[in-house]
Amino acid sequence: MNRGKISSFAIFILLTGFILPMHFSFAAQSKDVGVKDKWHKNLIDGRPIALTMNPVSKTRYARGVQREINESRENAITRAVKKVSPAVVGINVTQGYFTRQSPFSDDPFFRHFWRDSPSLKKVKSLGSGFLFSKRGYILTNQHVVQDAIEIIVTVEGGRQYVAKKIGEDYTTDIAVLKIEGNNFPHAELGNSDDVIIGEWAIALGNPFGLFDISSKATVTVGVISGTDQDFGKQNNNRIYEDMIQTDAAINSGNSGGPLVNCNGKVIGINAWIISGSETMSANIGLGFAIPINRIKRILDDLLNYGHVDRSFWTGIHYDRVTTAIARYLGLRSVHGVIVSDIDKGSPAAKAGLKISDVIIAIDENRVNQFQDVESIINSLDFKPGDVMNLRVFRDRGIYTIRIILEVHPSTQLKVFK
Repeated sequence: MNRGKISSFAIFILLTGFILPMHFSFAAQSKDVGVKDKWHKNLIDGRPIALTMNPVSKTRYARGVQREINESRENAITRAVKKVSPAVVGINVTQGYFTRQSPFSDDPFFRHFWRDSPSLKKVKSLGSGFLFSKRGYILTNQHVVQDAIEIIVTVEGGRQYVAKKIGEDYTTDIAVLKIEGNNFPHAELGNSDDVIIGEWAIALGNPFGLFDISSKATVTVGVISGTDQDFGKQNNNRIYEDMIQTDAAINSGNSGGPLVNCNGKVIGINAWIISGSETMSANIGLGFAIPINRIKRILDDLLNYGHVDRSFWTGIHYDRVTTAIARYLGLRSVHGVIVSDIDKGSPAAKAGLKISDVIIAIDENRVNQFQDVESIINSLDFKPGDVMNLRVFRDRGIYTIRIILEVHPSTQLKVFK
């Protein structure tokens, strides 16, 4: 028997022994009980076989697809927003200003007979804030609640509370409020020293009063554009130093809201923007937040005393460096100031500063002339307990002196509760 006959015989045996009996078995089954499975029916009818699923499998498959879609939509940013958003609040403020005005103020004759009487002028404003304690403590900007005679706080969901001002610091532009209640959702304070330029930044707040409409925070996202942005002392005597720069949209009403990282931790408080216009406060991607670590430095003072005491003592007495002094000490210029005396037992004495030392820099800020000392110290926002680093010229060498600032022993502090 040749190979062709053997192959034909094998095919015949396969058809008669397996395929055809299975076919007729399916056919008989379909006649007796009805074939519900489309796969079997298509096989019996000789039609193309489509891979189909039963209803249970379809449901499981659809749920799995939906779960994958939801998981792909959720990311570090959405998780951070979900974590922090319930702690963000909208703040509506009524500010009061006393003015003196008489109906005859503009009349050159009658204004001599009727003096201006004081009247209270009320102004409405708004801002943002966030709960940092389950006991109802809120952080915001001081300029949001300055001169406030009434503060209304709206939490997520729309419930409103009358807030009380616990403490405020004009210099750093920080204020602490309190609403009555317990177990409030609250945000976790992070570490602004760990901020990385280029990482995601999330700004939450109440721009243009939208919190009153939706009863929840508005979210904008950007990156950390810069850190340690020092603007120093402003014309209004506020000090903005070590600021965090972001391009996350910050608009009117966002002041006091949190700037958050992808871990859902607060790294700063949104404070102000550069708008490129003197008349409009529009976002152009230049927003700045007060670093949270700077706020932590004064938070205990605000909670315990209601203010920040900056009356520190160094014990240093200094004078100008003249040409004769510079020549005698071996200095190449008259820059800096010379230490003329040091109080006994003072922080400077404890740190090892000596008479005739020439202070050439304070915390990396160069001292060029006598007047620079006061302006540098005012711009650095020192307070008792802080460390002041002096770079001094001594014996033809450069040394660094670390002075721990203290309150003068004779100073009587007033405590405000």
